[in-house]
Amino acid sequence: MIFDLDGTLWDSVEPVVSAWNSVLQTKGHPLTIEKMKSLMGKTLSEIAAVLLPDLSDTQAMSVMEECCRATDTLLSQQGGQLYDGMEETLSALQKHYALYLVSNCSTGYLDAFFQAHGLQKYFSDSETNGRTGRSKAENIRLVMKRNHLNKAVYVGDTESDRIAAQTAGLPFIYAAYGFGKPKSFQAVIHSPQELPVVVQTLLDENNTPVDSP
Repeated sequence: MIFDLDGTLWDSVEPVVSAWNSVLQTKGHPLTIEKMKSLMGKTLSEIAAVLLPDLSDTQAMSVMEECCRATDTLLSQQGGQLYDGMEETLSALQKHYALYLVSNCSTGYLDAFFQAHGLQKYFSDSETNGRTGRSKAENIRLVMKRNHLNKAVYVGDTESDRIAAQTAGLPFIYAAYGFGKPKSFQAVIHSPQELPVVVQTLLDENNTPVDSP
């Protein structure tokens, strides 16, 4: 099982907006919570193009990197909001499936997530756009190749997650409690606690075993 991060495992919007505004307000580009929610799941370069269209690519990415440093520091100290029952769900799933994490975030952001909440022990491997510079679909394939996975499912919350899963050839489980509204999905959950039953049902329907730990 491969997971997205934002809108799937946690909600970090409020501290991220606070950290980013410590930088963006000095540049004349304040950020709202609603705007940040609409950007969740995008790569840093995509976010830079939306928030800082008046700057050159180099200038915009420099500002984004400053935002990321502020975010990583804040999140590593105070964390975000894990969705209810998330750790218990991961613990239950780990008994039957190998768990992985693929996100479009920076490496420092993922490290901050793990440091703040201590969930790294549940994941066999992870990959980020910040580390590889690759698309989410490419990183999903990379994790599968690196860990010799023949089958998997992807759990996420946005249309870009659905596209990544489809491009990588995986069934997509939509986390409806997250930020987005994908056009389609193979299964849906409304809380993390629903995931063990839903993933087993999906696999039974598709006769698709996933790699176990």
